[in-house]
Amino acid sequence: MIDIENIEEKTLTNESVHVPTLQEAFWYWLKLGFISFGGPAGQISIMHQDLVENKRWISEKRFLHALNYCMVLPGPEAQQLAIYIGWLMHRTKGGIVAGTLFVLPSLLILTALSYIYMRLGNLPAISGVLYGIKPAVVAIVLFAAYRIGLRALKNRLLWSVAFASFVGIVFLKFPFPIIVITAALIGLVAHRYKPTLLADSAGHKASKQHFGKAWIDDDTPPPAHAIFNFKKMIRLMVIGILIWLLCMLLIILYFGFDATLTHMGWFFTKAALLTFGGAYAVLPYVFQGAVGHYHWLSAPQMMDGLALGETTPGPLIMVVTFVGFVGGWTQPFLGAESALLSAIVAASVVALFTFLPSFIFILVGAPFIESTQNNLTWTAPLTAITAAVVGVIVSLALFFATHIFWPNGLSANDVLANIDWLAFTATAIASLLLFKFKLGIIQLIGIFASLGLMHHVLS
Repeated sequence: MIDIENIEEKTLTNESVHVPTLQEAFWYWLKLGFISFGGPAGQISIMHQDLVENKRWISEKRFLHALNYCMVLPGPEAQQLAIYIGWLMHRTKGGIVAGTLFVLPSLLILTALSYIYMRLGNLPAISGVLYGIKPAVVAIVLFAAYRIGLRALKNRLLWSVAFASFVGIVFLKFPFPIIVITAALIGLVAHRYKPTLLADSAGHKASKQHFGKAWIDDDTPPPAHAIFNFKKMIRLMVIGILIWLLCMLLIILYFGFDATLTHMGWFFTKAALLTFGGAYAVLPYVFQGAVGHYHWLSAPQMMDGLALGETTPGPLIMVVTFVGFVGGWTQPFLGAESALLSAIVAASVVALFTFLPSFIFILVGAPFIESTQNNLTWTAPLTAITAAVVGVIVSLALFFATHIFWPNGLSANDVLANIDWLAFTATAIASLLLFKFKLGIIQLIGIFASLGLMHHVLS
């Protein structure tokens, strides 16, 4: 009998580099889950430095090829990249370990912070801290739009897509899925009739810097489990869908079709399939549903949740667990005396339905992507979607600013009279620190949390 495991190890082994075991990878992914601050850009940068430059587990070309695929997918690209690399190194179990440990620490931390918020959030000191953080969040969202815009808006077409998406979501009230689909179609049409128009913007390009031979190097053949097989792809797809159906069926059988937890499972599945361009892009959709339709939490609570999410490691989309926690607390489906248990169950269910699609996308699609290492033309729709995301993120910053600068409501007759000048000034200072002085987000949150607490003490 052929030992596939040994064949895979010989295929990927390079004598000049260390071959990591699954146990070594486990401890690395766990550490990464605790230190992955800075949003997707920071998380991807950490993985590049560790896996490409220092450990040399994977070459830069293979790293960026995987990243290009993750950028096309909806969902948190940094977590998907971890799943992809974990899968490539140690098969399906390696991908599951990498993806789970990437989000588990932030899930536990944010659940604990959500509990503190719901129990103590009305205390003046806590309110003061959040009052200081909220203006900084406006600056952080604007900075996210700026960073994505620098990479994405390379020509007039892409600027037009960004502007149209802003107008569509702010003034025409188009649903976010319509904006994403329209942008993707624009990308496809542009690539069909003028392929060079989006070529310079699509995907990530490897630098010419070489970091030495890697375990999974540029010319390393794919291991046995990474060779594309259509029947295997269909089988994995069916298994993934069945897992989703089983989880949803169990919730429906226990709680019913019209239960809070059922609505959460379905809503956050849709949100997971719409998170093109990162968490900032899908937050308006979450606002529309969680705040406006289901009333799981209020708009100020949602902004507080985003502020808490910025202080924790892991993907920012993890803020949806705060939404689930607050929804379970305010609508305790396990009984009024079990608000905490309802909140923990809801946060866990939301996390499951939010991140399950990422595992399915990678484990199903990665073998095909490994077979297309020299063909990245299918990234054209992503380029247009990313441009649209810039406009959507700016609209999110406008939404936050409106609620923070005018806490009592915005009126056209007394715009300047009702503005919170302290919050406005704080956002201006936070923007200066981010844009000009390149201050880190965690340091920025810490400074403004301290300023908010100081304001509470002195007022």
